[in-house]
Amino acid sequence: MTDNYPYIEVAVTLPVFNTYTYAVPEPLQEIIAPGKRVLIPFGKRKITGYVLGSTKNSDIQGIKNIIEILDEIPLFPSSMIPFFKWISDYYIHPMGEVIKEALPGGINLNECISVHITECGTQWLDQKKAAPLENDILCVLSSDACRLQDISKKLNRKVPNSLICKMEKNGLLCRKREINKPVTRQKMQRYITRPETGIPDEKLSVPKQKILETAAEYGEISVSELKKIIPTAASHIRKLEQNGLISIFSKPVYRDPFGESVSPDHPPKLTLDQQHVVSNVVKNLGNGFSAFLLAGVTGSGKTEVYMHATAQTIKKKLSVLVLVPEIALVSEIERRFRARFGECVAVLHSGLSAGERFDQWIRISNRQCPIVIGARSAIFAPLTNIGLIIVDEEHDTSYKQESRFRYNARDMAIIRARQEGAIALLGSATPSVQSVHNVANKKFNELSLQNRVFLQTLPDIHVVDLRKHKDYRGTRRFITIDLQKAIKETLDRKEQVLLFLNRRGFASYPVCAGCGEALKCRNCDITLTLHQKDKAYKCHLCGYSLPSVAACSNCGSTSIKRLGMGTEKIETTIKGLFPQARVARMDRDTVTRKGALVKLLKGLRNHETDILIGTQMVAKGHDFPNITLVGIICADLSLSFPDFRAGELTFQVLAQVAGRAGRGNRPGRVILQTYNPEHFSITAATDHDFMKFYNQEISFRKTFKYPPFSRMIQLKISGRDREKTRQQSLDIGKMCNSLKKENSDYEQWIDILGPIEAPLTRVANRFRWQLLIKSQGVDLLHRFVRTLIFENGLHLSGHHVKVAIDVDPFFMM
Repeated sequence: MTDNYPYIEVAVTLPVFNTYTYAVPEPLQEIIAPGKRVLIPFGKRKITGYVLGSTKNSDIQGIKNIIEILDEIPLFPSSMIPFFKWISDYYIHPMGEVIKEALPGGINLNECISVHITECGTQWLDQKKAAPLENDILCVLSSDACRLQDISKKLNRKVPNSLICKMEKNGLLCRKREINKPVTRQKMQRYITRPETGIPDEKLSVPKQKILETAAEYGEISVSELKKIIPTAASHIRKLEQNGLISIFSKPVYRDPFGESVSPDHPPKLTLDQQHVVSNVVKNLGNGFSAFLLAGVTGSGKTEVYMHATAQTIKKKLSVLVLVPEIALVSEIERRFRARFGECVAVLHSGLSAGERFDQWIRISNRQCPIVIGARSAIFAPLTNIGLIIVDEEHDTSYKQESRFRYNARDMAIIRARQEGAIALLGSATPSVQSVHNVANKKFNELSLQNRVFLQTLPDIHVVDLRKHKDYRGTRRFITIDLQKAIKETLDRKEQVLLFLNRRGFASYPVCAGCGEALKCRNCDITLTLHQKDKAYKCHLCGYSLPSVAACSNCGSTSIKRLGMGTEKIETTIKGLFPQARVARMDRDTVTRKGALVKLLKGLRNHETDILIGTQMVAKGHDFPNITLVGIICADLSLSFPDFRAGELTFQVLAQVAGRAGRGNRPGRVILQTYNPEHFSITAATDHDFMKFYNQEISFRKTFKYPPFSRMIQLKISGRDREKTRQQSLDIGKMCNSLKKENSDYEQWIDILGPIEAPLTRVANRFRWQLLIKSQGVDLLHRFVRTLIFENGLHLSGHHVKVAIDVDPFFMM
């Protein structure tokens, strides 16, 4: 510790907002440090806590001692503790839960209660004296102790707690508190080495001689590598060790998340525009916090700007954090950075296995990797001495986490850069309205790349009015004559085609031909989507599924009309229209398996694919030089969302996907099909004119006091009982309105919208309501919600109804 106090402040891994003071026994005081985990008593339990620092609060009565220090070195640097405290305060989320979310999963120790069979229970089991269910429980426990919920799982039936209490009272079983082992830990591997003094006293067999020769040649070698050279090595090394001829030892090894190696590249010469941007960023390195918004048209070389700025940053012995919106993009950017910077690059994202994520975290924490690349969770990377934080595609809504701890990684990147005195560089071809507004208010500095690299022209966009095709039948309704002709011409020139539809599956609206009822999810208020390859109707919210031969639940008819469309139907249609073309599909259904995305992108680069069909993940940052035609099947899907950002989302995705065309040495073309050709989002995207869109959108936001002219906090209320959820929502609404009337500032500046039922009323068998609290003052808004929780007694987690706080909400459904 920096101060030699015997008391520490600890955040606990529970949903509580307070931090707690613990005493450190004298033998442990020299090795305790901020960022380490400790095992602590908490009530009747033992749980994991995170050390935040020393405290002088020694006058508190009954301070408990910590039990154990769990880490040799801190898991996160002390410089991150103010960052965690800011996050906890701003997002109104418990400090310990924030840190738990940041760290690799499966590493914490916690106490759990396990059920054990007693000697008396064993006798009853042998003598068959127990009742049938009691006998089943004793059979389960006779092999090994387990938790109560695990007994229910093994028996595939609910085991009442009252029965366990009765059996415990009768002495048939007992409960014990035990510390569970961490699921994730360092991977250890056996190695051998040959001591210099080891001289064989006897003639050895050929395999043993080969083992000694190999050990001498390599110095040290892992047993797994040794077995590749000498398959029978495992049966000989123990005897060689007993004779003192080799030493066997274990050491930690890293699980490699990268897969195939990459060839080194050489930095290309920058354009004048790129040089200007890099010089503006680099001259501010080490001079405190500054934020830049890099607005560059698609194909203008923003990634090369990032890499040149990174090179200059690590030359100054500073570290770099690069955020990208989705895991699908991480592999692409990571390959380019590894080709340029080698092994000093680490990755962090939820697609890694628990072990891989843990190893990457340790590498970063040990300062072995000054460059970290990842999706939104990488904002928590344990970097020190940060000089540059890059947020690519800063407009993307994927930076907002929508479950459990609801944070926005883009906004947190600005805060972390400010606290570290670093540069925040936000880049996008279609910047968010919020960021452009920050430029207008002088909060951000503006940088721009107005031209594509090699001066390629932006693609010509041809708009097709789908209203004129509404009477067509079959494929002509969504693969229009214009689009089909353009695809044929492109394939004839041996060029590639990208078809975009932001909806996966085959048929998004299956309807019974007998009674007209849609096939709906059993747990959610949405229709199921047919996935033809999996032969199943699936719910995209909760995962519920039915076989594709399922009958209507209303009338029993097996005649189901498969209306609507998704990427799978487009794929089937295109294969029928162009049977000679090699067609691939990129959506969540096709890239979930590890390595699938890399394989797909590699096939596209090597021209093993002629037509790529995909959802919005194809629109994000990928560089496909041979794609000269982009077909947007239906541009209007996001326009119908009940969300004030619907126009912004539509413009961004259309401009981004259109920007995939013509990035090589051949001009690009876009066929944009829409039912709303006059909508300003569509016309602005067609004209490649961001400011045309922004000026109209910002006027609308200002009139209705939507962000960025206000801040919002949404209370998401959900429960399994419809009436209890409704009543709790109405009670919260009354509580909010009463609090508003008590304070003149609240009365004047706080707006309360709702409570109302959510547009998606039921998801995963939980009925959903929402209440929106809006204000032009962020401090006043947070004070209102904090008062609601901490003084007015709003319970966030009740037995029947849960209330989640979403600060700066994105998903309004």
